Amino acid sequence: MFELSDLKQTRVYQEALAEGEERGLERGLEQGLERGLERGLERGLEQGERLVVENLLRVRFGELDEALQGIISRILQLSPEEFTPLLLHCSKQELLKRFGVLRE
Repeated sequence: MFELSDLKQTRVYQEALAEGEERGLERGLEQGLERGLERGLERGLEQGERLVVENLLRVRFGELDEALQGIISRILQLSPEEFTPLLLHCSKQELLKRFGVLRE
């Protein structure tokens, strides 16, 4: 009768264990790479949107002063479809008022 200790010493068990470890490692690497790529793409898109907002503000108002820099993160909470018309048509004062820097 085989005992567990005998089974662990068999070649078949050793090979199956090695194969299982290899498959687990491959799956782990694939999942890690997928997550890393997704995060990288998300960060890239966020940085791209931030550059678009900063450039639109620079084109409209010149240098980005502290007040304009202070509203960029709030602007980025909107979708590009929402923030683009605002950045193209609102005055600096309207943007600062809308995003909470200026009070009435």
